[in-house]
Amino acid sequence: MSDATAIRVLTVDDHALFRQGIAALLATQPDMSVVAEATTGHDAIQQFRAHRPDVTLMDLQMPEMNGLDALIAIRGEFPEARVIVLATYVGDALVQRVMASGARGYLLKNLVDKDLLESIRAVHAGKKRLAAEASYELAEHGTDAALTSGEVAVLRLVAAGNANRQIAHRLSVSVETVKGRMKNILSKLRANDRTHAAVLGVKRGIIES
Repeated sequence: MSDATAIRVLTVDDHALFRQGIAALLATQPDMSVVAEATTGHDAIQQFRAHRPDVTLMDLQMPEMNGLDALIAIRGEFPEARVIVLATYVGDALVQRVMASGARGYLLKNLVDKDLLESIRAVHAGKKRLAAEASYELAEHGTDAALTSGEVAVLRLVAAGNANRQIAHRLSVSVETVKGRMKNILSKLRANDRTHAAVLGVKRGIIES
């Protein structure tokens, strides 16, 4: 297949070794070509504008601007953009947020050698691709009650080590309100205590670590 008809790929990751690994893998494929690389979300937007790749491989955790914000910005400017997110872990809330923001795929970095090539071809053909673990997590928590924005705010501050009184002060609510939200959080996440709730919040991608 000629370069003119190959799937043109933009890779976005702040780790040079990972980008090099992707480039080496794609170089073995006659129907794929890496047209550009980026190390931050801001850089990804600029590279996308310059090269208009067929498929973009987007890391989530990067300095300056994370992959989710870059995805939203790119899709806002180029609604036809086909982006596959490459993440280090699966959390149902994170997967939902990523896919709702317009990603066409969600893959785990440790399974890139197994899943990436066929996922690029599938997404280029207009399909969506989810890691098996992502599908499992979505099914596992599909009927769970979602945390409200207020409850997420409390959970985020709990994870940062704040006590109820500190949280109340930070959020300008009463201590009783914080206690009520915490009770709901424990119930919805099926958590044993505050620490367990914070761990589950990070694991599922409800809050950032």
